[in-house]
Amino acid sequence: MPVSKEALSSAKEMIDALILEKNCGPIMVRVGWHDSGTFDKNVSGAWPSAGGAVGSIRFDPEITHGANAGLINAIKLLEPIKEANPDVSYADIFQMASARSIELAGGPRIDMKYGRIDSNGPENCSKEGNLPDAEPGSNGMYAGHLRKVFYRMGLNDEEIVALSGAHTFGRAYKNRSGGSSWTENFLIFDNSYYKVIPDESADPELLKLSTDKVVFMDDGFRPFAEKFRDSQDAFFESYAKAHKKLSELGSNFDPSEGISM
Repeated sequence: MPVSKEALSSAKEMIDALILEKNCGPIMVRVGWHDSGTFDKNVSGAWPSAGGAVGSIRFDPEITHGANAGLINAIKLLEPIKEANPDVSYADIFQMASARSIELAGGPRIDMKYGRIDSNGPENCSKEGNLPDAEPGSNGMYAGHLRKVFYRMGLNDEEIVALSGAHTFGRAYKNRSGGSSWTENFLIFDNSYYKVIPDESADPELLKLSTDKVVFMDDGFRPFAEKFRDSQDAFFESYAKAHKKLSELGSNFDPSEGISM
């Protein structure tokens, strides 16, 4: 039986309260992205073998993958919401928390749909290595790495650059994260990422990772980065579409068309 809109609304109210109380928006964006970002459009076979937004990140070994460091804390924060709303899937809760974090921080409204069906257990976990690496080796092939990862998901250059802009929401600092995670010091979602990244006078403690800087260095990425730098409206429009697409990768919905709120 499909989840009711009442149950989804209840989960949404609890998620909003959690985000506002704990200032945990950035890590909630990350857990939603990392659940969906395992999707591989080239994998054949029955759902959920291709990965994606199926709730599998809650299982070991996926939650222990290097790229998911610290995300167990986000899942623990969301557990009481799942317990209070058992008919809402983990996959929906993870994606709802991600989208609501963006909106509550002043970002665009994302046209989400719900009704995702959860994967069943650890046997449905995706292999390690499917998620982006901020510093993929030392050969300078950073644009190639991003394209390899995101093209595998079915995303294009504009969507890659738009999603990169979410790094303005929580930033990695040298003395706090070692470059591997976002902090919760920046809780406003805007287009400042595209202004700070190419600015050599910006905060020297801010980690400008190679996969961030490449959006202004690569000929295919640069036009979108400049467009988003110059127009927050353009960024918000592209970001909302890209986030929605990412949130639905690999998902199996009941009903098949999903549930809008």
